[in-house]
Amino acid sequence: MNKTELIDAMAADAGITKAAAKKALESFLGNVEGSLKKGNRVSLVGFGSWSVSRRNAREGRNPQTGQTIRIAAKNVVKFKAGAELSNSVN
Repeated sequence: MNKTELIDAMAADAGITKAAAKKALESFLGNVEGSLKKGNRVSLVGFGSWSVSRRNAREGRNPQTGQTIRIAAKNVVKFKAGAELSNSVN
């Protein structure tokens, strides 16, 4: 499912226009992103939670040349599925 299909499904399920569903989805995504940028955790009970983790700098290897390269440190987003979501796909 892509973003357009999700908007269509949200509009149909909620009985709202596609424009309203798009606005709601963009608001949700923007708020999740903003919270993660601040270093906060976003948790939806039963669905899952997003958090930010720090990945340290490390050495890697270029698979084409075998040359050692330096990989910079960065923040990464992690998602952990909730129990209800995990159970529903099994």
